[in-house]
Amino acid sequence: MSEDLERSYRQALDYLNRFIDYEKGLPPAYSPVSFNLERTARLLSSLGQPQEKYPCLLIAGTKGKGSTAAFLESILRASGRRTGLYTSPHLHTWRERIQVERRPIAKAEVVAWMERLCPLVEEMSARGEYGPPTYYEISTALALDYFAEKRVDVAILEVGLGGRLDATNVVTPVVSILTTIGYDHMEILGPTLTHIAGEKAGIIKPAGRAVSAVQPEEALEVIRETCRRQGALLWVADEEGVRQLLPGPAGPWPYPVWSEGTPRLSLRGPFQRTNARVALAVVMALRGLGWDIPDPAVRQGLGTARWPGRLEVAGERPLLVLDGAHNVDSARALRQALQAEFSFRRLILVLGFSRGHDIAAFASEVGPLAAHILVTASRHPRAVPAGQVAGAVRPAVAVPVEEVGDVASALERARRLAAPADLVCVTGSLFVVAEAREALGLAEERD
Repeated sequence: MSEDLERSYRQALDYLNRFIDYEKGLPPAYSPVSFNLERTARLLSSLGQPQEKYPCLLIAGTKGKGSTAAFLESILRASGRRTGLYTSPHLHTWRERIQVERRPIAKAEVVAWMERLCPLVEEMSARGEYGPPTYYEISTALALDYFAEKRVDVAILEVGLGGRLDATNVVTPVVSILTTIGYDHMEILGPTLTHIAGEKAGIIKPAGRAVSAVQPEEALEVIRETCRRQGALLWVADEEGVRQLLPGPAGPWPYPVWSEGTPRLSLRGPFQRTNARVALAVVMALRGLGWDIPDPAVRQGLGTARWPGRLEVAGERPLLVLDGAHNVDSARALRQALQAEFSFRRLILVLGFSRGHDIAAFASEVGPLAAHILVTASRHPRAVPAGQVAGAVRPAVAVPVEEVGDVASALERARRLAAPADLVCVTGSLFVVAEAREALGLAEERD
């Protein structure tokens, strides 16, 4: 790669980083002042409404969004479609956020699209009507325009935060998808499941189609009421099949390829069956709209989907598992997965967190399995210092808790502590997992 291209690429990301990035620090409130769909809509209007040139699937939820997106992308690509995939945050390179047929956007293309967006962003910022767009809003507009230029057949979009005011909610999706909803970002989305589900259900459109995972009743009632108000169809994916709740109820209709037993899933963990069922329910909704998605493509997609850093086995003797679980619900799912999927003598945990999460509650879920816990901090601006993590973890567990300054050193220390029959698990934050992958040489490329 030429030095000029590398320099231009760094300058493009430096320009993007000038704008407010709520991944580095959450705003005081989830409001139109901080999250303004009009800014994203204005950018897209200036670009010629690229999001209207292809169908979109939009995925909100507390956990399972990324895995469900990965399953759907893999299935639709196996069916012969050219896919766009937009997710966040990234593990190693910003380019991972925007992929066509699972190939990250090239550095030269990042430069070209940022040059295209720059005058539009500057004009919007100067006018002051809505204020300058954010890092995420610019990224979203870039992704949607890039997908149009690349002539994708379908784009799978993962909501960043909440749903109602997320920049991705400017699209009108073919199906609005709600993965499992739980307690997360409560200081922004609200203190109860009713509040949180209301924000997530904000992606459901008038006369639209919605697919949901099995939800706590409090959350499901919000989703059901939102669909009633919007005149939208609603299906729920449970263990037996797909149930139509509105205008139903009807079902369960058996999942495609499920009649021969649970198909092989490339992603590990019992919770991935929930995500796979949601993906299959979306396939059924798309088939109802006339989309040709053959059963062999479904099987192939479920069996080849990739989603690094989620119950990822990165080493053996001792087993090394990397998982980006970061809230109480995902911690519980991680504990169940470790017990169901692996056989080990002792568990050594490497924990690091970002601000805004309940560290003590997370440790209470996973900590009782551990024989030794190492706490650390990633380089990310939102990382909680290791000493603060230790202070939250120690009262929640009855095993040694050791502070290690950086992720690579914590991983090295954990592997020295572990015997061949033990398991080392790195978790608590995707940023911690990313640094562990880098230390292991698993990052194909970093920005």
